Amino acid sequence: MRLLPKHPLEALLRPPVELWSSAILTLLAISIVWRPGTFLLDSTIAFGVAGVLVSGAGFRAAQGVHLLRYQRNIKYTPAWSLDFGSIPHTPSTLFLGRGFLWTAQHTQRLRETQTPSGRKYMLTKNDVASTQADGVSGSGRPEIHGVDLHEQLVLMHRADRVGHTLVLGTTRVGKTRLAELLITQDIQRDEVVIVFDPKGDADLLCRMVAEARRSDRVADMLVFHLGHPTNSCRYNAIGRFSRITEVATRIANQLPDSGNSAAFKEFAWRFVNIITGALVALKRTPNFRLVRRYINDIEPLFVEYARFFLHRNAPAGWSKLVRQRMETFKTRGLPAALRGRDVEAVALLKYAETLDLYDPVFDGLVSAYKYDRTYFDKIVSSVGPLMEKLTTGAVADLVSPEEGEDDDPRPILDWLEVIEQRRIVYVGLDSLSDTTVASAIGNAMFADLVSVAGYIYNFGVDGSASSQRIALHADEFNELIGEEFVPLLNKAGGAGFQVTAYTQTWSDVEAQIGSRAKAGQVAGNFNSLIMLRVRELATAKMLVDQLPRVGIVGKSTSSGAGDSSKADSEIDFETNHADSLSKSDAPLVGPTELFTLPRGQAFALLDGGRLWKLRFPIPDPNDRFLPDSIEDAFAILRASSESIDVRETVGIEDSNEADLTTTSEV
Repeated sequence: MRLLPKHPLEALLRPPVELWSSAILTLLAISIVWRPGTFLLDSTIAFGVAGVLVSGAGFRAAQGVHLLRYQRNIKYTPAWSLDFGSIPHTPSTLFLGRGFLWTAQHTQRLRETQTPSGRKYMLTKNDVASTQADGVSGSGRPEIHGVDLHEQLVLMHRADRVGHTLVLGTTRVGKTRLAELLITQDIQRDEVVIVFDPKGDADLLCRMVAEARRSDRVADMLVFHLGHPTNSCRYNAIGRFSRITEVATRIANQLPDSGNSAAFKEFAWRFVNIITGALVALKRTPNFRLVRRYINDIEPLFVEYARFFLHRNAPAGWSKLVRQRMETFKTRGLPAALRGRDVEAVALLKYAETLDLYDPVFDGLVSAYKYDRTYFDKIVSSVGPLMEKLTTGAVADLVSPEEGEDDDPRPILDWLEVIEQRRIVYVGLDSLSDTTVASAIGNAMFADLVSVAGYIYNFGVDGSASSQRIALHADEFNELIGEEFVPLLNKAGGAGFQVTAYTQTWSDVEAQIGSRAKAGQVAGNFNSLIMLRVRELATAKMLVDQLPRVGIVGKSTSSGAGDSSKADSEIDFETNHADSLSKSDAPLVGPTELFTLPRGQAFALLDGGRLWKLRFPIPDPNDRFLPDSIEDAFAILRASSESIDVRETVGIEDSNEADLTTTSEV
């Protein structure tokens, strides 16, 4: 119901004069009932007239109260806490918060708050202390959200999530809290949930553990955390692939490729690819430790593969001929690159050259083995430091699990199994300690996920053609984005991947990618945009440039005075005063509004271009499922893992007893 009449200027920032008329009508109604004769009215008629007056007084009072509510609403935004166990979402929607659909009317109202006459209704310095004491946020401009009194639940259609969602906002304005809200709903829907957190936010991990407990999914949760290796699961970043060349690509993509570095990167790719091809042919799973070992010394791998190759292809008795060459070995006449090498390796090489056999893997090993060591060390020097960082200390045990390591109780993360078993995965990369390692592991995981997405797209999950939803959340994704992330956005949607990426500014993404065109390609793959407070004009324009411009009405006043120009007129002096309305063109939302948003609030471009103004809830701090610290979170996960191991052991023992009983009866 509209209480105030609709005019080009609503004039909501003014004294509530309606209350005066309401008071006068009320007094008049009381007077008529008290002394009807004074007004020459019969008592029956007096009550009827008083009733009409009271109705008018009530309507005018409602108008005045509405005006006061609006004026208070633009000054204060009350805090809003929500029990995450009762989030109001539906099977087909995702809950984002409370808000309203932003229209030109709200732009008009917001413009009026900036006029000199409207500024006195804004928050003053004396009000700040009281707002904080009442649990009301004093950060930003509350009038941005206060220009509408009627909030509603803002819901996002789940079908739109496959088009991916981009969340932008500077630090400490609510990105992680929004992530908690979205991740919570994904966990509660029993979906596959994968969260990448470069910094390793303890609160985010605790929230995920709390929601896993609430949904009875603690047993489904895996944590990979470089900052807590003893409590982390293990992961072989290059152990799963569709094509052998993917391994070399995942490693080489972490190397610089500008200027002269491009040639070194290509050579490093080729050398890693040779090593990987040999390992796969020998039925050994590649990992960073093996790659580092054979980059430093390829001779053992060459000898192992040469024996394997000759055993399969050479005539019988080849080993005897190789031993004869070893016994008569002479360095005279050998190329400089082969002098000082292992006698057996050289003998295997020379014998293989006498055979008319070709094998691409062996041929690659031979070409790499023949390189001069000094020249070779210079060429691969770019990949050596990276491999050393990935295979030093506790990190090596996490990212390069050894084959047959049965004594290590920590599970090994496998993305296809994660998807098939509908698990929850938290990946903490501890980028504050080592950005290089965090970026390398994160990009390798993205590349692995792209490979898995291709498999699911072709064959489905568990061999079925249908796929399931995979909610992937990438916090601070500018630290993770690389060549691997782009295909995850534009090609993995068909496999059920729905990516939600969070970052502070778009310039961070451009700087990480190194190309504005590629950054634009990435931005074009996000169909939904949620923007919190930002501090960069280029980032703000990502939203502003997608919005229409609207007409804003303004009031201008003119006045004048002067002598009369007519000599025969009785009027000697003239004055005039005029108020006129003018319309100007303005953006629906400008950068200034995005720079001054309060914490926990955002503009969201959803449903193919509809702009919503929304605010997020604060999680209930008294949540009984929430761990007190990250140590408690790990303890909960360990207890769940141990209980599963006990149940599996009991199940095996029961099965053995059943078999023994059956045998006895026979």
